[in-house]
Amino acid sequence: MGLFGYAIPQEWGGLGLDLRQDVELAMEFGYTTLALRSMFGTNNGIAGQVLVNFGTDEQKKQWLERIASGEVVASFALTEPGAGSNPAGLRTRAHRDGAAWVIDGQKRFITNAPVAGLFLVFARTREAAPKDPGIAVFLVPADTPGLSVGPHDAKMGQEGAWTADVHFDSVRVPDSALVGGSEEVGYRAAMTSLARGRVHIAALAVGCAQRALDESVAYAAANTQGGVPIGEHQLVQAMLADSYTGVAAGRALVRDAAAAYDSGADRRVAPSAAKLFCTEMAGRVADLAVQVHGGTGYMREVPVERIYREVRLLRLYEGTSEIQRLIIGGSLYRAERTKL
Repeated sequence: MGLFGYAIPQEWGGLGLDLRQDVELAMEFGYTTLALRSMFGTNNGIAGQVLVNFGTDEQKKQWLERIASGEVVASFALTEPGAGSNPAGLRTRAHRDGAAWVIDGQKRFITNAPVAGLFLVFARTREAAPKDPGIAVFLVPADTPGLSVGPHDAKMGQEGAWTADVHFDSVRVPDSALVGGSEEVGYRAAMTSLARGRVHIAALAVGCAQRALDESVAYAAANTQGGVPIGEHQLVQAMLADSYTGVAAGRALVRDAAAAYDSGADRRVAPSAAKLFCTEMAGRVADLAVQVHGGTGYMREVPVERIYREVRLLRLYEGTSEIQRLIIGGSLYRAERTKL
């Protein structure tokens, strides 16, 4: 179906969907299971977009067609034990050694790490300065000596989306592995890819919430208490109403944020606002769905129990809700200050 490369440009074998088209797909992915989407999510999203937007012509030629076909699974290796939503705290290091770079450090919670063929590794190459975070990004094939992947993590939800620690012990890569051929590319590549990814995550959240709502409406219509369908009760109807309103608002916000991103009008505040609202909304809707189902909603065989566990992670990865609030509030404040 081309899902491994739906957001990769057509010249490299992908479908070339823009973000407005991407989010329509993402809402459908969210309606099924987030673990399914994770199989090809990094190829199209935070990993693949680094190469699409910042890779050299040679790097694109070497990797993008294989990424788009699914021959290579790419992983975005940014998060560390001491650096999550704020990459400025990175401790993984890369230093020059002749015509090569040597990487040492550890990454954590890296999606698709156990099956990845390529890691996009963010590492500090110099000390941070006021306008230079000192971060570069490298292309590191999974079979490079010194690179090792730990066992896949045991998680609350999304168990089919494999994540793991990745260790770098004097991993040597050629100078051609430096993305964009420049040390200055790394931080900008991370922020650009994450901003796009945040709109995608928001769309996934809308899809999850829509599924939870549909399951709740169906359950309320078909199941009875005291001889009448539980949907007859006004407090149940109120939960359905709140859920519907949240989903509808989230869908509109996602589409608006995607359009603003594609046009270049807003690639910072709108993505964060969409991710913040939609992921928090999905958590509330999933919680209400379990409530509508009553005790049944706590049982493993019903979809809303799985959705309840799965959506909790959406508020954490690709920037926590707290980080999104800082981005939104800080951006609004700084924009106003420049007018004074």
